[in-house]
Amino acid sequence: MAAWKERLVAIRQQIMPGTKLAKACDYALGQWSRLEVYLQNGLLEIDNHWCEGGMRPLALGRTNWLHLGSAEAGSKVAAIASIMETCRRLDIHLREYLTEVLPKSGGWSINRVAELTPTAWMEAKAKQT
Repeated sequence: MAAWKERLVAIRQQIMPGTKLAKACDYALGQWSRLEVYLQNGLLEIDNHWCEGGMRPLALGRTNWLHLGSAEAGSKVAAIASIMETCRRLDIHLREYLTEVLPKSGGWSINRVAELTPTAWMEAKAKQT
């Protein structure tokens, strides 16, 4: 990586500003500190495509949801979308999760609401088997 950075710096010094290659070199060098952090920590993901992919349906439907009925509706849609995306990421069958959790939610103590999250639900299911 050090050799690659040296090569980028050398190329950048030889080319005119404003060219596509200069912009590409400037971008790469500008991101270099982030790249080093990523390379030092194997737990970090190199991009956030999974997050953007999960948000894409919301962005596409945004116009349809402009008039959901009330000012509070937007935060409710966001919460539902968050649960759906979490289930997708954890490979939880959404219908199974909702079928089991929704009937409980009405009388569930607010102090125990964390037990209804997809992660907690998945862990509880794993203990049952």
